[in-house]
Amino acid sequence: MLLIGSHVGMSGKEMFLGSVKEALSYNANTFMVYTGAPQNTRRKELSELRIPEARALMREEGITQFIVHAPYIINLANAVNPSTFELAVEFLEKEITRSAGMGSHILVLHPGSHVGEGKDTGIRKITEGLNKILTADTPVHIALETMAGKGSEIGSTFEELAEIYEKTVHSEKLKVCMDTCHMHDAGYDVIHNFDGILTEFDKLLGISRIAAIHLNDSKNPQGSRKDRHANLGDGYIGFEALSRIAHHPALSDIPKILETPYIPLADDPDKKVPPYREEIARLRDAG
Repeated sequence: MLLIGSHVGMSGKEMFLGSVKEALSYNANTFMVYTGAPQNTRRKELSELRIPEARALMREEGITQFIVHAPYIINLANAVNPSTFELAVEFLEKEITRSAGMGSHILVLHPGSHVGEGKDTGIRKITEGLNKILTADTPVHIALETMAGKGSEIGSTFEELAEIYEKTVHSEKLKVCMDTCHMHDAGYDVIHNFDGILTEFDKLLGISRIAAIHLNDSKNPQGSRKDRHANLGDGYIGFEALSRIAHHPALSDIPKILETPYIPLADDPDKKVPPYREEIARLRDAG
């Protein structure tokens, strides 16, 4: 069975219950959510998120797993500003607690940006932070996301991710979230050689490390290092290649999450709506 969903929101009176309802409105059987706004550290108490009602609805509808995404403001790789690094450590610990409290076992994290200090320094800071946070009893796996290589981002190659794993004491608590747009923009040939990509990943990290797939087309050519998502079939990767990834037999148990752009209405271009119901249906039909 294809495990397919999208990013969903969480706001208003229904909070997490509304997130589940939004996912169901797209005919999704999994989804990804932030525990609060991705641009700041303001968070409601878990008791305010209507978690029991949301979990009950998930059980009723057969949704067994979902993914939490850590906010963009977390940057463990920052060696320039100590307060930024300490905030990242402190807030990531809280996000782990919140993810577990909501019932997710996967927290997707951008590895971070070295802000001009170089890859080696950035990786050293990332592993320093992870070693402060992760223990044998950590209830959630942190899934490091593959990045496009924009600016000073770390994680655009499997080798960089493998180095983080090797230097993290409790690396058993780490996973990887593959993003198709990011890998394409980083230079990986996801169109013609995805099997080769999986073989390379397996040698460096192991297929079992893949916890999720962000399924996105790209607005830029391979190797552009831009990170601009496109709707399925509207970018340089194309629907056929993305469908092959979605239905790849080695990834059948792994959630696929759409982060594609909202699209303008034909009769009201100023109003944009989510494309997820249609994109999910198209992927299922292609199976």
